[in-house]
Amino acid sequence: MGKTGSIEWGRIKGRKGKVRLVEKSNLEYKRPGPAQRYNSAGTKRRRFKRSEKAVQK
Repeated sequence: MGKTGSIEWGRIKGRKGKVRLVEKSNLEYKRPGPAQRYNSAGTKRRRFKRSEKAVQK
């Protein structure tokens, strides 16, 4: 984390309807979990597109 107050936060709605804060840079994309780290070609996946319903702007 950076200096106090340097991170901008955005709101994400989860599958169960709860809202949590994530960094603004991670609003549109999310990191894959351990089982989804590699694609079928064997290369590492960097990020997933986040659901349109999850992002609350």
